[in-house]
Amino acid sequence: MRLTFIQPAIGHRPGERYIRSWQMEPLSIATLAGLTPAGTELRFHDDRMEAIPYDEPADLVALTVETYTARRAYQIADRYRQRGARVVLGGFHPTLMPDEALMHADAIVLGEAEGVWARLIEDARENALLPRYAGERVDLARIRVERGIFQGKRYLPLGLIETGRGCRFPCEFCAVQTFFGRSYRARPTEDILRELRGLSDRKLLFFVDDNFAGDMRQREELLAELARLKLRWITQMSIHAAHDEAFVARLAKGGCRGVLIGFESLEEANLRRMNKGFNAMRGGFSGALANLRRHGVSVYGTFVFGYEHDTEESFDRAVDFALAEKMYLAGFNHLTPFPGTPLYDRLQREGRLRFDAWWLDARYRYNDLPFLPARLTPEAVTQGCVAARRRFYAWRNILKRSTGNTGDFFLWRNFFPLNALHRHEITRRNGYPLGDEREALAMP
Repeated sequence: MRLTFIQPAIGHRPGERYIRSWQMEPLSIATLAGLTPAGTELRFHDDRMEAIPYDEPADLVALTVETYTARRAYQIADRYRQRGARVVLGGFHPTLMPDEALMHADAIVLGEAEGVWARLIEDARENALLPRYAGERVDLARIRVERGIFQGKRYLPLGLIETGRGCRFPCEFCAVQTFFGRSYRARPTEDILRELRGLSDRKLLFFVDDNFAGDMRQREELLAELARLKLRWITQMSIHAAHDEAFVARLAKGGCRGVLIGFESLEEANLRRMNKGFNAMRGGFSGALANLRRHGVSVYGTFVFGYEHDTEESFDRAVDFALAEKMYLAGFNHLTPFPGTPLYDRLQREGRLRFDAWWLDARYRYNDLPFLPARLTPEAVTQGCVAARRRFYAWRNILKRSTGNTGDFFLWRNFFPLNALHRHEITRRNGYPLGDEREALAMP
């Protein structure tokens, strides 16, 4: 049984290298590799950094698909199937759009694949693949990660680890709540520690949880153990946790040096519309950010534009705020309606979607707005996001932010290279194609 894993790119421009900041280890594939039954010959190819050897023999090809990678994933799947290989697709997008995914696959996995993966492999061995496998909510104690498949690939020097899954908040635009059903589960602490011991050579770790603070009480045991290991790590979490200074102190003591926080908007009416009013609670952002700064935890802040109450002034207001708070990094992006989310359903009902399926439409490009905003034109939102990035990553503003935003020498030493990378990619990301521009997409 020859099993080939493929990590699809978002797309490709002829003659250009792929966006460097998008090249992190695909942890989901390593997780499936760790659960693949013995006697299976594994291969792995990453479309983001190498040519796919389609003529290499494969009995089964597996791709994990996100909405932004769907068009490219389908192109790859179609080519393999034309060569007689069977293809299985899983991940967020096939779960949200199963009928569409099945046009390009012999089988799809709905939900979490780990619980049905061994059965699917055995069915493939027996030439008895089912068209759909309903993944069950997995006991996270069963997860085993096989990173050997990454050998020889030049990923960003981050050690990625999953310590929990899901998020309980009902944010209108977020597909996480749809996929995981507004739930949060933590992995057993001992399993996490065992995995960390195998990454002792990594100078920086990234806990990839959707919300590390999904259950703050559950995190206490893990943070106490992490404090003994003297590690350096970053993660993602909601702003509400930063209002609890005792929790922030435990984060810092446990080795947390940076957090990605979705501020989303400075307009309270927007926050209410997106079901994220908790962002403005307890005095707003400033007190939470002061707690993080006091304990030496840097911030990567993200903002979205295109909601009902955004105006032309909203972009500069967000940049002013990010600069005043000396954020380590910041993202200024347009709102994206992902299929299966309450936002997508609402915009569809209101007749505001510009494409039937923007992720498949050859006219759509990265940074285009796939819907009609209330107060701005789609072009104004795209241009406003690009202008915000240019201003935040202007050299004079990078220099102003270079002091006072981290208490860690390693992060300070890497501040300029990382900011220079984001500055370099401002124009490269704009207008990036979904899918490979040299290949057509077959739609049965």
